[in-house]
Amino acid sequence: MAQQNPFEALMKTCESLSNNLLSMWRWPSKPTASHGGVSSELALPDKGYVVKPLTKEELGRSTWTLLHTIAAQFPEKPTRQQKKDAKELMAILSRLYPCKDCADNFKEILKTYPVQAESHAQFSQWLCDAHNIVNRSLGKPQFPCQRVGARWGKLECLDGGCDLEGNMDFPQ
Repeated sequence: MAQQNPFEALMKTCESLSNNLLSMWRWPSKPTASHGGVSSELALPDKGYVVKPLTKEELGRSTWTLLHTIAAQFPEKPTRQQKKDAKELMAILSRLYPCKDCADNFKEILKTYPVQAESHAQFSQWLCDAHNIVNRSLGKPQFPCQRVGARWGKLECLDGGCDLEGNMDFPQ
């Protein structure tokens, strides 16, 4: 049997997340907005919905889901590079995030509470704390960080396909 592509599990997870998001949303039956004569929506009548750009809230929920899932997969003993990558990811998000106000607020969080990524537990806790700072600023309830593993646990991937520890043993 040929070696499995190490990114196959990630691609399947992204596809599954995309399909789940599409199935969760209730789409309007016809387009309602346009920008400069160009519709910002895409009608997919054979699928029964109209696809349109995310709202700020949908983008935020999706981003937090991705970040918490990354933290759940973060190794207990990360390499120097993995620690650096976690910190760089947060810095990059604070510069490129599509919501400028959100990005600016996240920059302030990073200045006040620098990323902690010495272990899985520390990174997950830091991210939960950062998420709660955002929730508090939005008047949303705080998430009990001791339950982060129950909410965003490790992905269930066969044969270590989601293993960030560097496992490259793929079934033959």
